[in-house]
Amino acid sequence: MLESVLVANRGEIARRVIKTARRLGVRSVAVYSEADAGLPFVREADVAVPIGPAPPGSSYLDQAAVLDAARKTGAEALHPGYGFLAENAEFAAAVLAAGLTWIGPRPAAMEQMADKINARNLMEQAGVPVSAGTRQPVADVAAALAAAERIGYPVMIKASAGGGGIGMSAAADPAQLAAGFETARSRAERFFSSPDILLERFVPRARHVEVQILGLADGQVLALGERDCSVQRRHQKVAEETPSPGIDSQLRERMLAAAVRAGQAVDYLGAGTVEFLVDTQVGDFKFLEMNTRLQVEHPVTELVTGIDLVEQQFLIAEGADISFDPASITPSGHALELRIYAEDSRRFLPSPGTISAWSEPAGPGVRVDSGYESGNPVTPFYDPLLAKLCVYGADRPQTLDRARAAVAAFVVGGLKTNLEFHADLLESAEFISGDYDTSLVSRLRP
Repeated sequence: MLESVLVANRGEIARRVIKTARRLGVRSVAVYSEADAGLPFVREADVAVPIGPAPPGSSYLDQAAVLDAARKTGAEALHPGYGFLAENAEFAAAVLAAGLTWIGPRPAAMEQMADKINARNLMEQAGVPVSAGTRQPVADVAAALAAAERIGYPVMIKASAGGGGIGMSAAADPAQLAAGFETARSRAERFFSSPDILLERFVPRARHVEVQILGLADGQVLALGERDCSVQRRHQKVAEETPSPGIDSQLRERMLAAAVRAGQAVDYLGAGTVEFLVDTQVGDFKFLEMNTRLQVEHPVTELVTGIDLVEQQFLIAEGADISFDPASITPSGHALELRIYAEDSRRFLPSPGTISAWSEPAGPGVRVDSGYESGNPVTPFYDPLLAKLCVYGADRPQTLDRARAAVAAFVVGGLKTNLEFHADLLESAEFISGDYDTSLVSRLRP
């Protein structure tokens, strides 16, 4: 087992990785910005190193500073968490060049999947279903209008290099496409330094379902079940559950098999996620993208499988055998994750401030992965995710009952949170039925 690992992240995911490292007897090294000096992950790490001021570009995204911290502390490996540098192939290569173990996929696979157009083309060659769309970047509005005529309206406009819903919008006609294209192109250039735009067929009544994969050193790719991520605002997830209540066993098996093919196509190593769009009208699915990292919502898979995914990342990265028998993967029960954000429950606008009270729920089936505690400041520099409230039950009704009680018992004072939204979600007849899609939030918050 590796003796020490630097966690190149912050908040709840840094605490999550540190927790597994401690259980495995691995020394943990945290890096932190000036704004995060008082957060729990800094205290809980065996060693903590300041790497710069609050802005991410001057701290968590400063590759030289992160690598220097690893060198100074004698860290043998680096775990990137999610976000920041987690899907940066150039950084992964730099980590390896520095003689460290990169706890993630090979840089080549990361690079292949970083661009949505390239990823679509690779998946199509591998026999993974893809939506009708463009195979090269769309050069201008005229080219976009011509492509949309071939694809058929409505279409989705996407930043090819983007993630997190940034630079994404739907267009139902040429006028909307012309306006949306210029906006998407501008945002893509600003956020991702690439103006490349992809057009895909837009599915109005769709579910967003993803498959957790693990790529092993011998080339085998395992599928550990799916997660339904259809509860979204601004194309960003706020709740996830497994198993998905919107797909049957046959569709599930086809989706898992497609995810395995996707992983094999890029010689995938470690934990990753293959995302699909499910057309609820026809009961079919198409490839969306591959996330070459650990997902925010990985706890729901852990709850139904009993597998510590961070532990498997450690083992795979160091060339050891995974800690479970692949033939015995038998997910059971139902799990739900609710992302608790420092944001307004109506308009979902960030709400920075200082936490004056913090009390986490407990009880059977309740797990809270949090990044904060009472007295901590929540600054505007980072994603406003405070915690992930994860709930497990023998079936979906029990899980929803436990989740309602847990949301009611979760106390966060001093700033606005979306706990009120989650309470409404859990009482929504549409969500309770399981027959919902990615536009659910827009109906709950018109």
